[in-house]
Amino acid sequence: MSPVFDWFFSQYQGIPMHLIVLEIIGVFFGFLSVWYSKQEHIWVYPTGIISTAIFVYILWIYTLLGDMLINGYYFIMSVYGWYYWTRKDANENEVPVTVATKNEQLWGIIIFLLTMGFVVIVYMLNDKFNDWTAYIDTLTTAIFFVGMWLMAKKKLENWVFWIIGDVISVPLYLYKGLVFTSFQYFLFTIIAIYGYKAWKKSISNNLQIA
Repeated sequence: MSPVFDWFFSQYQGIPMHLIVLEIIGVFFGFLSVWYSKQEHIWVYPTGIISTAIFVYILWIYTLLGDMLINGYYFIMSVYGWYYWTRKDANENEVPVTVATKNEQLWGIIIFLLTMGFVVIVYMLNDKFNDWTAYIDTLTTAIFFVGMWLMAKKKLENWVFWIIGDVISVPLYLYKGLVFTSFQYFLFTIIAIYGYKAWKKSISNNLQIA
């Protein structure tokens, strides 16, 4: 067996089999969720709900409290997004993709700062600021909170936050030994880039129709 495979499988030595299986299932549904998001398909939410519920449990075991809170927040925002995306106007048209307004940009900054403060408090109360990953986890939590909020509102800028957070998460999860999850975030980065392009095109098409 090659050194790469030896290293890959060594990351899971001593890890209970049920956690490995759950991680694979969570990654699969997480991938589906991001793919459906790129397609502006409502299935982004039920698949996302399954993935986030699994990762809340896994991240608690791995003491990545910030990302655990992210997934709990994703779960709640997925329910809201599911409702918001299925809303229709007087002409029975679904909510279109739009660019964030100045007010929404301000709210994004507020959500970012509040999330950072909240996660710092959670880590301090649990005495978990004992590794550099805790600080990175705090940052990515705030980034993803804003990204999820913007996605639920069907705002183009959500993809920018996903790309930044995904790029940071790849080495973070690899360092933590969650290899499948790290690979998931690598794929997420690629899909998010295409998602941004697809949603931007959707905005242009809506403007032409209008």
